[in-house]
Amino acid sequence: MNSAYFWLSTLNTMTAIRNDWTRAEISEIYNSPVLDLVYRAATVHRQFHDPQEVQVCTLLSVKTGGCPEDCAYCPQAARYHTGVTVHKLMEVDEVLTAAQRAKEAGSTRFCMGAAWREVRDNRDFDKVLDMVQGVNAMGMEVCCTLGMLTESQAQKLKDAGLYAYNHNLDTSEEFYGDIISTRTYDDRLETIGHARKAGISVCSGGIIGMGESDSDRIGMLHTLATLPEHPESVPVNALVPVEGTPLEDQPRVSVWEMVRMIATARLIMPKAMVRLSAGRVRMSIEEQALCFLAGANSIFAGDKLLTTPNPGDDLDQQLFQTLNIRPRQAFKDASQPAIKFEQIPV
Repeated sequence: MNSAYFWLSTLNTMTAIRNDWTRAEISEIYNSPVLDLVYRAATVHRQFHDPQEVQVCTLLSVKTGGCPEDCAYCPQAARYHTGVTVHKLMEVDEVLTAAQRAKEAGSTRFCMGAAWREVRDNRDFDKVLDMVQGVNAMGMEVCCTLGMLTESQAQKLKDAGLYAYNHNLDTSEEFYGDIISTRTYDDRLETIGHARKAGISVCSGGIIGMGESDSDRIGMLHTLATLPEHPESVPVNALVPVEGTPLEDQPRVSVWEMVRMIATARLIMPKAMVRLSAGRVRMSIEEQALCFLAGANSIFAGDKLLTTPNPGDDLDQQLFQTLNIRPRQAFKDASQPAIKFEQIPV
């Protein structure tokens, strides 16, 4: 296909949200000359978003380590010797205090992660529901990443005021078995479906730099872009290799690889918040600026993402001042979830 014609036809269809992308179309976008790709993505970004606005999120590990899964990138897997100290589920008051600090520092979304394979209906899940209620009451968008969910658990989270659920695909279906064996790709898609059925916003993306091919990256984006509804948030993570994990010797992902992923995601899922996630700590302000130009409009703030390092608040304040960008307000394009769930005292 003639490149100029392809880009013209692509931009002409961008005003309509498509869920019928082919892998060939996405490959054409991903592999286009990078400066053209950034320009087109920046153009589409401005059709759907304020380019000076970035969503600021905080991610807190509310239950750390001891996970029974074998995700090759994860320092929280019990089978790897990574030096991560196992901590039981935090108390509700501790989490709400952390959420309040995050809000005061400028975050409008607060995400709680637990190193579980799946949610179990027990006292710990009841505590998480209380955490969700409390953070929602602060006027923040509440997100959780807790592993696999049933339909009823997703509904309980929704009734407690959950705004979003994160469940990353991580990579393509074809490469997935090289990274994880303790749950299937279909398991991940099923949990996304349960969250969606409950009316919870979906946050789903993946990690690059795990040894996958460009075709695998395209395959993951194709899966996300052909879901019945696009994820409202698409995190793009660069692997942070951790000593003791099978991927400890993987080379660093270049900024141009991140730019290609972000720009392609922006073009095929134009309404989504595309999050510049793990790996940002190793990026300069100039490299992050390229990612924002390519269509990223969400970041995690704070000095840690679960157990891996992240730029601190001071560096992010400098970033925002240098680029003249500002935090996006909570619930800008949606209503704050109503709390319908009342915890029964035990």
